[in-house]
Amino acid sequence: MGWTWKESHLDLFLVPLGLLIMCIYHLILLYRYHIIPETTTIGFENHNKSAWVEKMLQIETRDRGFAVSVLSSNLNGAISLASISLVLCSLIGALLGGSSTNFFTSHFIYGDKSHTTRSIKYISIITFFLLAFACFVQTTRHFVHASFLISMPKGDVPMKYIQKALIRGSIFWLVGLRVLYISGTLVLWIFGPIPMLVSSVVLVVLWHFLDTNKDEMIRYQSNHNGGNFLRNNNIGSF
Repeated sequence: MGWTWKESHLDLFLVPLGLLIMCIYHLILLYRYHIIPETTTIGFENHNKSAWVEKMLQIETRDRGFAVSVLSSNLNGAISLASISLVLCSLIGALLGGSSTNFFTSHFIYGDKSHTTRSIKYISIITFFLLAFACFVQTTRHFVHASFLISMPKGDVPMKYIQKALIRGSIFWLVGLRVLYISGTLVLWIFGPIPMLVSSVVLVVLWHFLDTNKDEMIRYQSNHNGGNFLRNNNIGSF
């Protein structure tokens, strides 16, 4: 007997294809960030954050309260997203333990309707939500560390340590958000592999516009060596 096409084979082809498309996009983005960071939104924002740290260190420690407030605002946002990730993880776990999803799997899904595939879907979603939670926890860790360092009196902390803590926290924030976006495509996988693939392609197109920077880098003046901040800081090295 020859190979016979089945409806369940869609999951074997379309789901890995969607994940592969998103993976290739982020590999290209990572390459651009390290080689030509000024063309990426990540590099542009990290450049501004590094300059912000330098400017904050030029004022007296007692006047840096608003700098700590800025970090606290980002910290609260990361905590909120971490909580949302856990709540969504618990919700998916409740759906996995329930038996009320058979109606959807029987009437609306074009793809594999087996119990094993359905369990893989829910477990994958839970895994990505937990990964997003872990990223946001690391974000809070680095932002708290940056708050401690920037409020250190007498300027004993090297500037690069604060910049590294802030940028690493921002990177974990970005990764956590991307994992949440990918979790959304996996949620659509519950309704079949075709919605999952379509949402993956749409996400990549949106990411391309959001991650591409067309603005010229702001050339901040550095007071440490009298040079130009853009030339003397490798914004893609963190």
